[in-house]
Amino acid sequence: MIPSLSGGCLCGGLRYLVTAEPLDVGYCHCRICQRLSGAAAMVWATVPTAAFRYVEGRPRAYRSSPWGQREFCGRCGSQLLYRTVVQSPSLDINLPTLDAPERWPPRRHVWVSSRLPWYPLADGLPQHENDGPAAG
Repeated sequence: MIPSLSGGCLCGGLRYLVTAEPLDVGYCHCRICQRLSGAAAMVWATVPTAAFRYVEGRPRAYRSSPWGQREFCGRCGSQLLYRTVVQSPSLDINLPTLDAPERWPPRRHVWVSSRLPWYPLADGLPQHENDGPAAG
């Protein structure tokens, strides 16, 4: 039995539950994630769409690209996840929004072609210039 993990936004207005292990976990260095997070990289975990559900509150959505949208709290602004605008078997949650993010350590870096030069990568994880090979 896979234990469920919960998470949510800063103010507590949005809460979610994940009931499956992640398919992938990593750092994204793309410019969209940098601008959305205000950080040099965003840490995400890909989970099956069927294993994710909101248990409190309703998110707002922002179409951040022609192919994807971000869901966030309309009160505190915390961004919780990314999903494609077409039906997909998975979505990406922002790992630090989990109540126990230490349970799922990152496995790789993607879009290092956009990595900020003053942000060194010394963790030994695989680095991909773009989104890299499909996880699995």
